[in-house]
Formats: sequence, structure tokens, C-alpha cells
Amino acid sequence: MILLSISTVVNFGFLLLILAFIIWFFASNAINKLLSNHSDKPKSGSLKVVNGKKVISFSKGFNINLDGKTNKIINNSFVSTTFAIKPEDFKGFQPIPKMMVKEGDNVKAGEKLFYDRKKEGIFVTAPVSGKVKEIKRGAKRRITEVIIEADSIPEFKQFSTSSNTKEEIIDTLIESGAFVSFISRPFGYPAMPNQNPKAIFISAFDTSPLAADNDFIFEHLSKIDFQKGLDIIAKIAKTHLNINPDSSKIFTDAKNVQINYFQGADPAGKVGVQIHHIDAIKAGEVVWTIRPIDVVTIGKLFNEGIYDPQEIVAIAGKPFKKTFYVKTKKGVSIKSLVSGIEDTNRIISGNVLTGTQIDPNGFLGFNDNLLTVLKEGTEEELFGWLLPSYQRPTISKTFPWAEDEQVAFEANTNTHGEGRAFVVTGQYEEVLPMDIFSVHLLKSILVKDFEQMEGLGIYELLEEDLALCEFVCTSKQPVQQILREGLDYIHSQG
Repeated sequence: MILLSISTVVNFGFLLLILAFIIWFFASNAINKLLSNHSDKPKSGSLKVVNGKKVISFSKGFNINLDGKTNKIINNSFVSTTFAIKPEDFKGFQPIPKMMVKEGDNVKAGEKLFYDRKKEGIFVTAPVSGKVKEIKRGAKRRITEVIIEADSIPEFKQFSTSSNTKEEIIDTLIESGAFVSFISRPFGYPAMPNQNPKAIFISAFDTSPLAADNDFIFEHLSKIDFQKGLDIIAKIAKTHLNINPDSSKIFTDAKNVQINYFQGADPAGKVGVQIHHIDAIKAGEVVWTIRPIDVVTIGKLFNEGIYDPQEIVAIAGKPFKKTFYVKTKKGVSIKSLVSGIEDTNRIISGNVLTGTQIDPNGFLGFNDNLLTVLKEGTEEELFGWLLPSYQRPTISKTFPWAEDEQVAFEANTNTHGEGRAFVVTGQYEEVLPMDIFSVHLLKSILVKDFEQMEGLGIYELLEEDLALCEFVCTSKQPVQQILREGLDYIHSQG
């Protein structure tokens, strides 16, 4: 009889444990796929009645529940004296726009800073009054930031409040700089005055990770200015206000707009997904979108004749000791907000899926009302693809915590793998509530097949619509980058 050593028994037991886990892993995935293939879930969205309201409800999607949600309080002690506008925030703008100010100039809020030479007549204006402290340049002399040191007492340039005709409205919006808040689809570039949009869409709720709560934000904004903004926008084109059934009265009581109700997990709050189910964009058509807080800015412009682009910014992320909202203006400096954050964290202007990494001395993006901080994923995991590890967001039902919607994860920036072959897995279809073959579309972009891009629905998409697809992608493809390359390619072809 041969006696096995204790170490041999332990090693053998460990191998059996790994083998059992592998069997369980593949069996569980096979069962889940089998069940999902035979489920009665709708392909995209279904119409339901919720509290007497017709609601487009999505069964597809996924909420990334991160730890560090913003507490619903306004930090009234926060004051910033430095603001910056970044030309790169405006897609399609040239890296060296035509400057209309120089360093040392004093400007009022609403005075012109720069414009794109190829888009003459579309001006970007100062969000605050003060001195132009610096025009910062990067590689090849591209302008990265126009920095303004704000006055203690703001001064505003006065604009016409006449709104009798569409032409008068457009002229005032352009002169004040409020016009650049409209984003044109397809392509996602700033809207142009010569376009004739078939409709304007506003999404009043955001389902992105750690997103700011618009219901809370609008408790601290003027309801009169918001309604005035809607009245003005409705004179340009038919306006859709997209909300969820639980939205606050400022949205449900809105006038002069078509109210549409949506319900579901992310990306239900994305305006592109909403447009797909209300009035999909076809070749040759144009729609505009605008954020609800920018509607308030437009309302104030036509009520008082001043451009005063307010932002109520959510400060979010586990590394913050306290989270809160701050009331400020576009392009605010984040320096004092992140002063206690360690270098082992990543600072993001926007949300974790579509935001832009900025440094601790940076400024919030023009269209961002969220400052997110995440831990950098610098540590490698041994057999991280094989063995159970720390809890983190995932769509895989293999992991026991995946189905628990109450768990808030302290995630990091680790991608858990490198780029690999682009294979069809069906994962995109699980989280994208749109009737679009997204994998085939992305592959047609990679080979620059113009006709297939059009036929597969590229005009309906911007990067944010496919951000969740990039998160779940087993192939680790840069989905948003590929889509942007496709959109720019089609636009370049006229």
C-alpha cells in the first residue's frame, strides 16, 4: 500500500476543484444561452401601460451599479474663479479655430471666443465674464483650452429677446453662443443654421453609471426658464421631451412638446435609443438633440436677454470621501474638487463609459455635468479569466453576484483582457434595445463598405449609444472609436 503525502493530496484536491469550476462555468453558460434563446423577451422595445401612461419599455440593457453615487445635496460653499472652453469638445471643429480674443482681453458672458473657419457663423462664447487668462496650445499649435479668470461680479452681454419668427430665434441663439448646444444627428456635430431638422429631441433622464439625477437638479433651476426654452425650441421644429414614468412635475407638466415615456435599464436614457423607437433617422434626414439644462439657458436668454449657461454638476465615485452636487457654469475648473484625490485614481469628465480622462488641474467638458473618479486598474490578476475574483460589474450570469441589483461595485479601470479576434457572441444584442445588427455594422466600418454602413443603420448611432456594447465586448473592441471613424468617413464622402 502506497501512502500519499499530504502535499500530493492537497494538490490533487486543488486540481479537482479547478476542473469542477471549469465544468460548472461552461455548463452554466450553455444553460443560460439556451434559456435566453427560448425566452419571450421582445427584440427591442414593447409598449406598456404604466399608471395610465403609454410607456416604451425595454427588456434589453444593463445597469452598471457602481459605488460612490452622488448624495442629493448642493455644496453651496464651492466657488470657482477659473473656467475654460475646449475646442475639442465640439466634434467636427478644426483643432485651430479662428480666435476672436487674445490673452489679457476682458470679456462679458456671451461674448465671442472663437469659431470654426469651415463653420462660419457658429460661435462659441464665454460662459462667464472676466479676463482671458491663457489660450493654451498643444501639439502642432492646436488650441486645447481658452481659460478665463472670472469676475467676482458677473457682467453679461445683452441680446435681443424677440422671438416672433424662427429666423429671429436662430439669430439670437447664434450671436449668444447658445446655438452650439444643439447637436445634429447623424454624425454628432454641432447643428448648422441651414439644416432643417425634422424634430428636436430632449432626454430628461440619464441611465449612465453614476449619472446626475435630473429630477433633483431641476429642483434648483427655474421652471419658468425651462418652459420658455421649450416654447422657443418648439418654434424651430417639432419637439419631443422623453421622460420616464416617475419623472418630476417640471417634466410631466411641460407644454408645447410631445411627451414620450421610456422605461428600462441603460441605455434607455440615451436619446439615440429613444429616437430609434419614436422616429428613426433615415438617409437624408436630420434631427437635433439638446440637454434639458441647456433648454433652461435658452429660456433665460429669451426671458432676460443674457447668456448664462448654468451647470449643476454631480461629484461621484468611491474615492471621494463625500459626494455632492455643485452649482456652477460650463467649463468649471475641477482643481479644488479633486484636491484630496490620490494619483492612483482616474479623473473623468463625464461618465465611465463615454467620458474623457482629465488631469487634476483640468476643466469639465462643455456638455458634461458629471465628474467621476475611479481607481486605476494597475494590478494584474493571475488566471483572472478562469478563477472567481473580486466582485465587479458583469453581464455573465455565471458569477453569483451578477443577478443582485442591490450590490454596488467598487470597480476600477482594468479591462480584464487585451484586444482579440472580433467574433460574433450575441453580447451586443443583449444590451442594445435597437433593431440594428451592430457587430455587422462595425465590421462594415472596418472594411469601409459605404453601402453596408448605410444599410445597417449607421445614421442612427453615436458613440454613446454603443458604449455599453464596448463594456460587455468579449473581443475587447474599441467600439466607440470604430463607430466614430465610420461616421467621419461617411461625412467626408459627402
